[in-house]
Amino acid sequence: MARGAPSPADLQVVRELATRDLVVTVSQLESWRRTGLLPRHRRRGLGRGRGSVVDVIDPVVVESAAVLARHLRQGRDRRLAVLEWFAEAGVAAQPGAVQVPEPPLAAVREALVWVLRGSMSHRLVEVARGAAGAGEEAADGLYEDAGRLLAAHRYRGAANPALVRSALEADEDVPDGPDFKGMVHLVAAIGLGAQEVGADALAEAFAAFGLFGLTGEDWAQMLGAVERGEGPPVDWGLLQQRADVLGPVQQAGDEELLRARTVLLGLRWFYGLYAMHALFMPDTPALAALRARIDEWGMFALLDHAISLSPSPRHFAQGLVICLEPLFDGLYETLMEQLAADPALFEIPGDEAGGAASFMETWTRTLREQTARARERVDESGEGPL
Repeated sequence: MARGAPSPADLQVVRELATRDLVVTVSQLESWRRTGLLPRHRRRGLGRGRGSVVDVIDPVVVESAAVLARHLRQGRDRRLAVLEWFAEAGVAAQPGAVQVPEPPLAAVREALVWVLRGSMSHRLVEVARGAAGAGEEAADGLYEDAGRLLAAHRYRGAANPALVRSALEADEDVPDGPDFKGMVHLVAAIGLGAQEVGADALAEAFAAFGLFGLTGEDWAQMLGAVERGEGPPVDWGLLQQRADVLGPVQQAGDEELLRARTVLLGLRWFYGLYAMHALFMPDTPALAALRARIDEWGMFALLDHAISLSPSPRHFAQGLVICLEPLFDGLYETLMEQLAADPALFEIPGDEAGGAASFMETWTRTLREQTARARERVDESGEGPL
């Protein structure tokens, strides 16, 4: 083959992708190889001095090129495509379909760090650290800057689905979700120290997450006791450590990144089941048991903070680093154990023979009924559409 001529193997890859309506050129394949994203074809030696040859096109090369072709487009940073590739590779292939191969994990780690450096979480930590030891004026500026960042991102959580469903069934106003403006106190604690912020302010911040079902009063009592020296001491240095979003990704091994992806994708599914309860999804014993497990941990608000059902690559990256935490790993394991104990999620009691199809029919019928009720209320009140 002449120097610079396209290899027959690459031409075959281009033709294969064309049958899938994916337009790729040989020069693109070579460009992806130079950036370490696409492997080379496996070659077989012909013997001393006789060179080597590609016998069979490697499916990994074809499928890797296919996923890059799907996610890379003109003007888009390749690191975003790498994160989409990593997310897609974590989803089991449908029967008869080919499993997406894993991207190079070094490229995944690079992409994660790049995204996280530009995230609001990292910016908040940088603002906090910039105020450390810089005096009262810097402390005031920290609160102002952090508050502005939180407000710009509309940092508010979703209301608990059980409360939303009850309100809708009773024709009442849907409750507001938790307001995370109190998180500004956590940001301040990272930069100024927990002692400077005080127990009451930190209690407000922790209560917004609803962790373990604790209220603001519960947190205030516990943190107040610590502040007065009446309770076991708290290592507030852990707050600074947990605030670092880059370090865990940079230090995580390949297996830890893969595990975090498993946890994130699994919790996304469990969160979706929990959230759909607000939209009148039929309630089965198995679904109720899963929600009860999440409630026992007091984790809905944290899940709502961490999980996005249709995430962008940036949301995926931020969710992944959160799922490196043992707390989320433990919740995932608990929910998987509950699912194994009662897998009949979509079997309505008394209608076991109907299965998932009957479940969906019931859900669709309920949604239609609720929509009709809402229209009747509008007609009766004489209020037109806004």
